[in-house]
Amino acid sequence: MSEKHTMNAIEIIAGELVHIQREIPKPQAQQVLIKVHAAGINRPDIMQRKGLYPAPKEASDIPGLEVAGTVTALGSDVTHLKIGDTVCALLTGGGYAEYCLATESLCLPIPQHFSFTEAAALPESFFTVWSNVFDRAQLQANETLLVHGGTSGIGTTAIQLASAFGAKVIITAGSEAKCQFSLRLGAHAAINYKTQDFVTEIKRLTTDKGVNVILDMIGGDYFPRNLQCLAFDGRLIQIAIQNGPKTELNLLPLMLKRLTLTGSTLRAREDNFKSNIAQNLLKHVWPLLNKAQIKPIIDSTYKLKDANLAHLRMESSQHIGKIILEV
Repeated sequence: MSEKHTMNAIEIIAGELVHIQREIPKPQAQQVLIKVHAAGINRPDIMQRKGLYPAPKEASDIPGLEVAGTVTALGSDVTHLKIGDTVCALLTGGGYAEYCLATESLCLPIPQHFSFTEAAALPESFFTVWSNVFDRAQLQANETLLVHGGTSGIGTTAIQLASAFGAKVIITAGSEAKCQFSLRLGAHAAINYKTQDFVTEIKRLTTDKGVNVILDMIGGDYFPRNLQCLAFDGRLIQIAIQNGPKTELNLLPLMLKRLTLTGSTLRAREDNFKSNIAQNLLKHVWPLLNKAQIKPIIDSTYKLKDANLAHLRMESSQHIGKIILEV
């Protein structure tokens, strides 16, 4: 590591992203220090900035849940990484900075021929999709997955991963351009929720059978409509609540169709849980990335000092894929 003792970073002050200088952190026993080359922007960062999603107690107050960079210092118990290794990592915070700490087991090698920018787009979306769609919902080949928000970072990842493992994907999106992009990416069908009723369309597309799994980031009034879209033994996975946390629930379809309703957040889960996801990704997904069979979709990049512009881009909902800070 260089003789530098301070680093550029972004701090949240009164709901604003402010460029500051901080001490470079020192890794604890199972951590590594990463010189950050790129960091991903995610919806939880927006919520944290607005005071709606405080960082876990032990996490850095600096926002940023995923990075790609170079290992520059090792904690005393680190065994598999060495100084100079290039990695992408899932964080509980701290990514909007020149340096950040990451748990060794949550660092993954950068796939072959990937830039740091591309690698920074992987951890949050790929951990989330694998954990929810494949572990919790147990999506199988030949089943149908409905993804609300099909052109988000999560959505573009879900389309590719579900398709790669033999499932059929239907998405909803808010423009014709987004729908067309999703179809080119591998979605079987795309529904423009601004001009079409997705319940009616799902019934038409599945000849009234419904879909097996729904990955939903919307919540609120989507909930009862999702139940109408599910097939017998269908599974609804709730991972965000952009339309709010409250809804009305009719228990009858739950019983008649034997539905499973579940949800999760990833950030607050313990490292051991996330380490298991990392190992599954390394085994099942990294070979696909190395062969360029799937890839992260990058919408746009911004300099660290322009993090506020990156947030505005995400809040506009005009983006397709990931928004990345280049450090």
